[in-house]
Amino acid sequence: MEDQKLEDLEREQADNKMINDAFQHLLDTYLASRHRKKIEIVTKAFNFARQAHKGVRRLSGEPYIMHPIAVAQIACEEMGLGSTSICSALLHDVVEDTDYTIEDIENIFGPKIAQIVEGLTKISGGIFGDKASAQAENFKKLLLTMSDDIRVILIKICDRLHNMRTLASQPANKRYKIAGETLYIYAPLANRLGLNKIKTELEDLSFKYEHPEEYKKIELELAETEKQRDYLFDSFTEPIRKALDDMGVTYQIKERVKSPYSIWNKMQNKHVAFDEIYDILAVRIIFVPKDREKEINECFNIYVAISKIYKSHPDRLRDWLSHPKANGYQALHVTLMSKQGRWIEVQIRSDRMDEVAEHGLASHWKYKEGGEYSEDEGELNDWLHTIKEILDDPQPDAMDFLDSIKLNLFASEIFVFTPKGEIKTMPAGCTALDFAFSIHSQLGQHCIGAKVNHKLVPMSHKLQSGDQVEILTSDSQHVQPAWINFATTAKARTQIQTELNKENREVQKRGDDLLKKWVADNGFEYSTSLIDRLSDYHGVQKPENFFLAIGNGTIKLGQKDVDELHGKNKEGNGPKGWRRYVPFLGSGKKKENDSKDVKKDEKLTVGANFNKKRAVIITPENIKQYVFPSCCHPIPGDDILGFIDNKGHIEIHQRACSVASKLKSSYGNRLVDAKWDMRKQMFFDATISIQGIDRKGLLLDVSKVISAQLGINIHKITISSDNGIFEGHIELRVHDRDEVKFIMDKLKGVTDLQEIQQIE
Repeated sequence: MEDQKLEDLEREQADNKMINDAFQHLLDTYLASRHRKKIEIVTKAFNFARQAHKGVRRLSGEPYIMHPIAVAQIACEEMGLGSTSICSALLHDVVEDTDYTIEDIENIFGPKIAQIVEGLTKISGGIFGDKASAQAENFKKLLLTMSDDIRVILIKICDRLHNMRTLASQPANKRYKIAGETLYIYAPLANRLGLNKIKTELEDLSFKYEHPEEYKKIELELAETEKQRDYLFDSFTEPIRKALDDMGVTYQIKERVKSPYSIWNKMQNKHVAFDEIYDILAVRIIFVPKDREKEINECFNIYVAISKIYKSHPDRLRDWLSHPKANGYQALHVTLMSKQGRWIEVQIRSDRMDEVAEHGLASHWKYKEGGEYSEDEGELNDWLHTIKEILDDPQPDAMDFLDSIKLNLFASEIFVFTPKGEIKTMPAGCTALDFAFSIHSQLGQHCIGAKVNHKLVPMSHKLQSGDQVEILTSDSQHVQPAWINFATTAKARTQIQTELNKENREVQKRGDDLLKKWVADNGFEYSTSLIDRLSDYHGVQKPENFFLAIGNGTIKLGQKDVDELHGKNKEGNGPKGWRRYVPFLGSGKKKENDSKDVKKDEKLTVGANFNKKRAVIITPENIKQYVFPSCCHPIPGDDILGFIDNKGHIEIHQRACSVASKLKSSYGNRLVDAKWDMRKQMFFDATISIQGIDRKGLLLDVSKVISAQLGINIHKITISSDNGIFEGHIELRVHDRDEVKFIMDKLKGVTDLQEIQQIE
């Protein structure tokens, strides 16, 4: 007993030292900043939070108070925020996790801190439950709150960053959920706010936990090629340094190495290996301007000087000096040909531009006294105004809302001119119709076409940067359903949908009446779950669309619908796409089969006692018990996860699958970890795409490598040739992903084969 007491005392002393050291480090960082020093209120917030979380520990075993301190440290050190934000970060979990209320916070710390803490509590509190579209609803609340005070979202990003840094203590299924949300929502949001360093770290951490083997492999390859990169950097920058010294410029030149996630993303999208990615290295020139008001001119002077040393790529000059990105980013990007025959991107920016590029909006605080913030700051104010407009009339489906707002917030930008020469910032890929709606909803609703650079174009015409656009209208024109197919901005899509909804309401009402009559005639009870069941059966995503289809006669209810409600239809008639994962909330009863009782060819049905924290192991004996959807074709060697569908069956997806990314951000509580243990006993389909220069005997050489040398069974091969260039697809039967990579490596030795890619 005495030993236990002594052990507890020692642990408490160690905890206290760790907490005090962490808080002292926070204070030291804050004191070194340019903010007005409000030590008293920061210390008060720390003591209050420490007392409130006393005795509570995180999954990692450390005292809970270490998390708020860490979030405050990120807010102070990595975002440059002041005392109001630091206090709010220290207190951000108090209302949600303890008995204290917002009123208590307001009485002790004042209305501003209370407002931010309330915003953070709104975002987190009770939204991560079992209800559908949890993350999208969460995101909607995030934006609503953000409209009041931008610091809410900044602290939320700090909170997410610390959670990602400590994700190792979570079980695998939670890791996939949190990493999925981070990649889908928080990393793009950090990017849109200009928090480049944080965005990169969020992406890399998500990648690390979702694809640990791939992450390690890229890190190893980056380490192995470091000396080669350093040599290239030194030899490339040596003449640039001399030129800048001769010009009398105060500067530093930095080596920027592409992040593991960016490298992997490019490898996936382009279907190339690590050694085929040539833009891993970029060079950043950061200079101190002689005259702040002429820093843009100085950027161009540096560009002129270095383009005399190296040949520049004519199509790769990116000028964000005169028209910065909406997140404040300013720089001049130019791509130069090195003496080693490699294109290298050079980013030229002043020290102030570099500060904004790294810390984004947060750098506003670095040059102010105190932590106060004004929303009346140019592009940011316009952006918040756009969000408010979209939120005024959001679509009923939360996932649609999330996708449409992502379109607007995270797209790259172009600059378009009105007939009077005014500049409008629009997302890349936008159409003339989007432009019409961006000016005024009435203009959009009556749009019949446009004149782009004085030439007549349809409203679906995609705009380019620098276009001058005049919208043409007619009073007889009104919104058409087909418009939704080429409207890309959230504002245009929302307005179109709102107008269509007005016209559809009568038809929906008629459909609802017909459904009620059919339900009564067939002895069923009219309910939400019945509507969901029939909607899913007909592959319709939303109840209002289902009513519309019945009202206009597209869907006619009959005996098959009766059979579906009685459970007599065969499995597999339901809808396609991610929507089919939305749960049918029927009787609420689940089968409680245990995997031991499942026959070899029967689907495993998850019961109430199923442990989601434990990985499911897929073996040759039980593989038929799992569902393999057609969206991503996982095979052994792929990183995979399981998803419990609406029938209680476990679907197996690749972790990088686009369907899985939506499931992670919306139904994270239904994910399970999954692993392969196939022992090369079964064959799976895999497809390789090949391209090259056509010649006699090429096909024979390819088949010799695959069949004769490697003994792999070619299931199907298709080849087409055009003007001496051929392309083809080879369908193989392989044991796992390693065999596919091995075959591709061997094919690289075939003469005249130029490109070999794996097709998902």
